[in-house]
Amino acid sequence: MEISASLIIALMLVLAAEFVNGWTDAPNAIATVVSTRVLSPYQAIIMAAVMNILGALATGTAVAVTIGKGIVQPEAICLSTVAAGMMAIVVWSTIAWWFGLPTSETHALVAGLAGAGLAYAGPSVLLWEGWRKVLIGLGLSTIVGFILGYVVMSIIYRLLSRVTMTRVRQVFGRLQVLSAAFMAFSHGSNDGQKFMGAFSLALFLGGVLPQVHVPIWVIFICGTVMGLGTSFGGWRIIRTMGFRLTKLEPVNGFAAESSASMAILLASFTGVPLSTTQTINMAIVGVGSTRRFSAVRWGVTNEIVMAWLLTFPVGGILGYLFGLALKPVFA
Repeated sequence: MEISASLIIALMLVLAAEFVNGWTDAPNAIATVVSTRVLSPYQAIIMAAVMNILGALATGTAVAVTIGKGIVQPEAICLSTVAAGMMAIVVWSTIAWWFGLPTSETHALVAGLAGAGLAYAGPSVLLWEGWRKVLIGLGLSTIVGFILGYVVMSIIYRLLSRVTMTRVRQVFGRLQVLSAAFMAFSHGSNDGQKFMGAFSLALFLGGVLPQVHVPIWVIFICGTVMGLGTSFGGWRIIRTMGFRLTKLEPVNGFAAESSASMAILLASFTGVPLSTTQTINMAIVGVGSTRRFSAVRWGVTNEIVMAWLLTFPVGGILGYLFGLALKPVFA
């Protein structure tokens, strides 16, 4: 089978977006374990890369399928739609990364694909079923992430009220390695799948796959590229998430990671593409709020929320503009 130049370009852009995802979104999974100094950045990155791949392999492809054929009609678009959506992600996420802001690649991905789809085929290309799951994901990532973080941390405080802080640090210093691995695994189960879905969509549109599904080799390629992105540029986001939002001890990191992981896995098994960035952010805010609300640096939180709010419209507009520009090129 002959592979066209258009397909190669589209696939390379998907991998470029996955690489950017690695340095803007995947660091969320390891930010707390690095900030509490339980693991070094190098150790955490290696662990995150391995657990992300395992998470994507072990939890099915429900989220990838939602992205691949639930946001826009695959039969109504072409490779230019995928390419334009990926370009929108790369541009917007790189700008946010430069300022150290953890954007939601989920929202950038669905907004970019939607904008590019509108440019190519009009409003009829959008599919409500996939967007319904995106809206459910918004609730899971923000409200559930905060509540779980607050509740889990409150329960731990009650259980450990008579234990010395030295002993708490020793125990949770070890336990946080497990919770960080759990967080990276859950990240792979949801966020790692999204660009695999886009990659598979491009393969379908290029005539390589008979339908939108995710082969094993696609999982390995995308997971590896995401790990490389984290190793090259993840420190900016780790610094914002782990050091600037609130002061974290190992016990706080354990509570935030465990809470976020539970919410993410719930979404993954139901095919809901939620923002792992929002989930861990809100879990950290929930954990920090158990001490007192002033323990959270709300100025930094507001900057992050503003980046979230801008992602949908900016991603959609960029996707639309790139879609118009690439439409004649891929024709």
